Amino acid sequence: MTDTHPERRIDQIKADGFIGDLETMPIAELRAKRNMCDSLDKEYAYYRRMLHGRLDLLSFELRRRTGDEERSLIEALPEILAGPHGDPNPGARPMGVELPDLPDIGRRGLDKVMADDFVSHIGDFNDEELEEIRRSLAEAEQVLSDDRRVVFESYDKLQTELARRYREGLADPSELISGA
Repeated sequence: MTDTHPERRIDQIKADGFIGDLETMPIAELRAKRNMCDSLDKEYAYYRRMLHGRLDLLSFELRRRTGDEERSLIEALPEILAGPHGDPNPGARPMGVELPDLPDIGRRGLDKVMADDFVSHIGDFNDEELEEIRRSLAEAEQVLSDDRRVVFESYDKLQTELARRYREGLADPSELISGA
């Protein structure tokens, strides 16, 4: 039996026909697909931040090991986690997310570095293992970025069609208030 609705949302969004003929797509379907894209984009943004945080931790640890950094990882942790510019969205609404599956790239390295106790065990890895983990994370971040771009492009097309319908009077804005 062929699965016409792949389980993973990214597979659905990438599938031929997800966007389809936007001009004839029912408005409820447009909204549902746009909401799916929006939700997945937020999840991918969350994972990218997690990956970037771990990449920053790895970079610090490697600098510390070469003598370019004198502080311990724990001493520098608040600064590392704040990132180079602090919170990019200080007034943004908190995001509730369901965490997606990570890409299947360098899974073992990802499993090691995405573990909750990664920071407390970072010293257990040798330099070569840290470099391999960093490569795996960078590859995973690239896959997430590429997928996120596809999601955003789909979202943008769906949003543009919805806006066109409202602008041209083809959709009833009062439906938004009633939750239709």
